[in-house]
This record gives sequence, C-alpha cells and structure tokens, in this order.
Amino acid sequence: MSKKINLQPLGTRVLVKPLEQESKTASGLLLPETAKEKPQTGLVVAVGDDEDIKLKVNDKVLFAKYSGTEFKLDGTEYLLLEANDVLAKFLN
Repeated sequence: MSKKINLQPLGTRVLVKPLEQESKTASGLLLPETAKEKPQTGLVVAVGDDEDIKLKVNDKVLFAKYSGTEFKLDGTEYLLLEANDVLAKFLN
C-alpha cells in the first residue's frame, strides 16, 4: 500500500489524496490535461483529532469541487479539507 505520512490534521480537518480522473471519455476520446475536471473523489489518508469525525483512513470519499487547501508533500498531491466539505463516503 502507500507509505505512512508524517502529517496529522488538527480539529475537524481531513487529509485526502485526490484520485485522478479518467483520461478517456466513455466513447473512447482521449482528454488533454487542460480539459480534465478537478477531482472530486479521494482517499482519506489521515483524520483530525475531533471525536465527531465519522471518517477513517482508507475511506473513499466525495468532496466539494473547489474546497480545501491543495499542497504537495514528497512529490504527492494532497488536499486538506474540513470534514464538512466531505459530501459522502463510498460504501464497499
């Protein structure tokens, strides 16, 4: 799996690794990078220390399109979100 990250979100924040969108349309057309939409799904990497957060590490989530703070750590892109910006959790 992935390596352990040395970053702990505080309060009600959640650290998410955005999942890349498909580079092909349903009809098979290839999309250039500039035409791709911003990811709205991701994998929870770490959760804050607030007891009310109902998410855990490795949950696949749907989040608001332009929410959170994007940053890179060790060459990997992450998104730091408020737990309220997570709209839904995918069920297995």
